[in-house]
Amino acid sequence: MKQADKTATKLNSLGFAKAPEETRVVVAMSGGVDSSVVAGLLAREGYEVIGITLQLYDHGAAIQKKGACCAGQDIHDARRVAAALDIPHYVLDYEDIFSDAVISEFADAYLAGETPIPCIRCNERVKFKDMLEMAKDLGADCMATGHYVQHVMGPDGSQLHRGVDPVRDQSYFLFTTTREQLDYLRFPLGGLGKDETRQLAEEFGLAVASKPDSQDICFVPEGRYTDVIMKLRPEAGEPGAIVHMDGRVLGQHTGILNFTIGQRKGLGVATGDPIYVVRINAETREVIVGPREALLSKRIHLREVNWLGDMSFEAIGPEGLTIGAKVRSTRPPMAAKLYPQSGGALVVLDDGDEGVSPGQACVFYAPDGGEMRVLGGGWIEKVDQENPRGHSPD
Repeated sequence: MKQADKTATKLNSLGFAKAPEETRVVVAMSGGVDSSVVAGLLAREGYEVIGITLQLYDHGAAIQKKGACCAGQDIHDARRVAAALDIPHYVLDYEDIFSDAVISEFADAYLAGETPIPCIRCNERVKFKDMLEMAKDLGADCMATGHYVQHVMGPDGSQLHRGVDPVRDQSYFLFTTTREQLDYLRFPLGGLGKDETRQLAEEFGLAVASKPDSQDICFVPEGRYTDVIMKLRPEAGEPGAIVHMDGRVLGQHTGILNFTIGQRKGLGVATGDPIYVVRINAETREVIVGPREALLSKRIHLREVNWLGDMSFEAIGPEGLTIGAKVRSTRPPMAAKLYPQSGGALVVLDDGDEGVSPGQACVFYAPDGGEMRVLGGGWIEKVDQENPRGHSPD
């Protein structure tokens, strides 16, 4: 009797107390090698796998673009993989939703002098929202993706952890994922590196085994984001002044969309000393430049905070919470303190960082255990730049 009870409660690899063949899972298939391997792994284990691919934008102009996501060639590749694995596959037209929820905000962010990350918004507003709901409508027990992150069951429920391969870890791009969504999501590649994934693709005989990774924003042909912005928001190309922090007008520019915080090259002006873009004033269309030390920031103000910690966010006291803070996807977390604020949060970096830009994300990690667990994050609304000697921050 005891043995029967133990068998009945044994969990499969996706965390369900039933056999794989009795577990239906929707795989978000982008046409790339990662999501294709996820489908292959789960099909090999005997799960009832359904593949879904989203058409997110007009792929007529992008069909020849290598490394894109959800363009014509990628949809074709996803179909071929599904056929090779003998699983059902559906293509859903989410072009209007994607345009409203992701592309429009991308253009508006540049118009406001920010540097956006549309991949995070796509996960938040399309893949983990509408697509996830479609998976539920199909009666799936869960939805699996090819992200290099880990779903871990902790004592208080689902947790989001970094992928074991620090080079491939994508947790920065998933900080907006909610606890409820985490309960439904699975990430089979979180414990693998990219080389292992490609080896599995070859083992499964998938045609995408050697397909290159996506490099650019999926809806931006050839990486020319300014073309997209000018088409949607032509006012972003209106001229303005390039102004030094000391008040000198150094020249004119042809649109704030051509500049990002921390930029040094292509400014079109010179002072004899290296200068960098330290701030963009969207209201006056001014690009503020200054010395490198003016890029240093310690205090980062956040909006739209998503909290995944065990304690309530409001329970963090006035002394703050020690965290690892990541302000760029390619850099490791930095020692910091987190302070809840009305409508957002304040993050204070112990040592500061250069070129922190509004519109980017600041993601929180637990400081212990190798900073593997994601505690949440928020969107950078503004930064308090340090005041280098001899220069006014205003």
